[in-house]
Amino acid sequence: MIPIRCFTCGKPIGHLWDKYNKELATGREAKEVFERIGIERYCCRTLFLTHVDWLSKAARYKK
Repeated sequence: MIPIRCFTCGKPIGHLWDKYNKELATGREAKEVFERIGIERYCCRTLFLTHVDWLSKAARYKK
């Protein structure tokens, strides 16, 4: 799960995660996707580029 806000600047970015993935799936480069969805700051871009979605893998293991 992507954080709701950027850890550094506090900008709300959680709602952009699905748009980001859909744009990447169409074959666009990350830089172009960031410009299209309005992510300009490097701190916010870093969160998107380094995020690993482990939720689907962790959900397999139930207590």
